[in-house]
Amino acid sequence: MNALTQLGMVSEFPSENQTTDIRSAGAEDERKDYFVERDGMKFAGTHLLIDLWGASRLDDPDHIDAALREAAVTAGATILHSHFHHFSPNGGVSGVVVLAESHISIHTWPERDFAAIDIFMCGACNPHLSLPVLQRAFGPERVVLDEQRRGRVS
Repeated sequence: MNALTQLGMVSEFPSENQTTDIRSAGAEDERKDYFVERDGMKFAGTHLLIDLWGASRLDDPDHIDAALREAAVTAGATILHSHFHHFSPNGGVSGVVVLAESHISIHTWPERDFAAIDIFMCGACNPHLSLPVLQRAFGPERVVLDEQRRGRVS
């Protein structure tokens, strides 16, 4: 961690939201459990792995940022921040929208018209509601979807 701190990637001084003492925020039994219960199973959240084939606009960081932000809001998530990197003027984009409920990330290969998107959300969010937004934004010919329930406890 010291190496990351020296590069300015990790603060030695956590922000207030990282240091809040849960006991000062209220009694322990008042804490909200953001795990999900569905079909008799309790788990942390739903993780969608989405492959978009034959997709377009995969080299435009601003378009990707707007699409992923719209997807997050449509799913009921709270956006904390986003960051995208464009590898070259006509190259791929990698990025993430950090959510209070987890994240949406993307990696694109415009030369193959391919994008790999991860959506992980906990709580009352429904990541499946993001799919029509992504389809409209990137116009893929084919979508491959895999779903995992992360953090299963029962």
